[in-house]
Amino acid sequence: MKVFTVDQIRALDALTIEHEPITSVDLMERAARQCAQWIEGHLPKDKAFVVLCGTGNNGGDGLVIARVLAQKKRNVEVYILYAAPDCSEDFSVNLKRLQQNPKVKITTCRDASEVPSLDPQCIVIDAIFGSGLNRPLNGWIAEFISSINKQPAFKKIAIDMPSGLFAEDNSDNDGTVFRAHITLSFQFPKLAFFFAENAPFVGEWKILNIGLHKASIESTKAKSHFIESEDIKALIHPRECFSHKGTFGHALLIAGSQGKMGAAVLGARAALRAGAGLLTVHIPTCGTNIVQTAVPEAMASIDPDQKCYSETPPIGAYSAIAAGPGLGMNESTQNAIKVLIQESALPLILDADALNILSENKTWISFLVPETILTPHPKEFERLAGKFSNSYERTQLQVAFSMKYRVYIILKGAFTCISCPDGRTFFNSTGNPGMATAGSGDVLTGLLLGLQSQGYTPLECCLIGTYFHGLAGDIAADRRSTTGMIASDIIEYSGKAWRYLGG
Repeated sequence: MKVFTVDQIRALDALTIEHEPITSVDLMERAARQCAQWIEGHLPKDKAFVVLCGTGNNGGDGLVIARVLAQKKRNVEVYILYAAPDCSEDFSVNLKRLQQNPKVKITTCRDASEVPSLDPQCIVIDAIFGSGLNRPLNGWIAEFISSINKQPAFKKIAIDMPSGLFAEDNSDNDGTVFRAHITLSFQFPKLAFFFAENAPFVGEWKILNIGLHKASIESTKAKSHFIESEDIKALIHPRECFSHKGTFGHALLIAGSQGKMGAAVLGARAALRAGAGLLTVHIPTCGTNIVQTAVPEAMASIDPDQKCYSETPPIGAYSAIAAGPGLGMNESTQNAIKVLIQESALPLILDADALNILSENKTWISFLVPETILTPHPKEFERLAGKFSNSYERTQLQVAFSMKYRVYIILKGAFTCISCPDGRTFFNSTGNPGMATAGSGDVLTGLLLGLQSQGYTPLECCLIGTYFHGLAGDIAADRRSTTGMIASDIIEYSGKAWRYLGG
């Protein structure tokens, strides 16, 4: 799914009005009715509604929602906040329509003293500004929203965007923002939804299809995307009847050190579950019995060092190479990573200590083969690319890094962000807090390795691997709980994830 900017969405609204054709007020009616239908289908029918409306088009949406809910015999009260001298044309049309229902009480507000006292069991709908805001909130409107935020309610719902929050960059936004439990977004998610600092305002978000012009959506380019199951299913290669293990490549995993051999085991098991035909794990001597016992399907390449990775094995025979899980930061390991980077003709997959080694030797980054995949968590990325003050700034830094060095970056976390050498970003839709556990990243590295060994492109590896990792984690959380799950559970439920994706 494409993630458009606010300006692009406005253009798509205009194109829909032009090509369908449909009037703007009828498009507003269609969008707002989708919201009312969602509310009717998901929230109790015995709750009273307090609808807060601005005087622009977001306020017009709120008036339509209030009218539809009142027609369904719901108890609705509307407060109109006159923050600007003018009203939009569609707002005015819908205000006249709502005024025809005498059962809906409409209160006009021009200062913060007119804030309603909320029934703790009511449902509050925020239709004050939506995505139309271009400056931080202050003055009496900010006081009004702040007062609403402090009062309890059964649910607080934002229409399209929480009022006060910008759809993309909130770096300089120091104003008050409506705190929603649920945000009902029209047609597309907003970029701001993917950033942790905005979660207290956005809450849980839902996408409502309002029927914008399909051809215009398809022809409009987007820099950001939201990964969905259908996107991934379309990428999966079917396995042919006469395939054999050689068909699916020979992967090399360089992992483990004394005391950290579990990382090698997790990565190896994940690579095999991802479908690698053959797997060799390069490990220090101390890990030989561990890997050969825990992963009998894998072959072992034994490093001459007893405790750590110190020597890059011959790599010409492998179809994919990953390095990093559990390696440690020994000086000989750092030298071996340098040799690996210099000698590999393949795009590498680098994680964990391989990234930490790059962070301490930044001149080596320029020697990475184009389309190498880096899989940092936020702290590893900060050490690699520099400091940032918020998630939006971090994403811009991530994109710049990918473009400069021609690499893919999988920045792990909620809505894991994949940045590409061409400047595009993809946000993942799967995964859960239970995956914030030791070894989860090692599993992702193994999955990526197993996919790349089979001939998937680096971009396909990033998209499939990230989505698959989160999907298996979601199945594991459903079976084990988010608190009780461990990284091995992600591997255990990989079969069910493949079945869901058709692999």
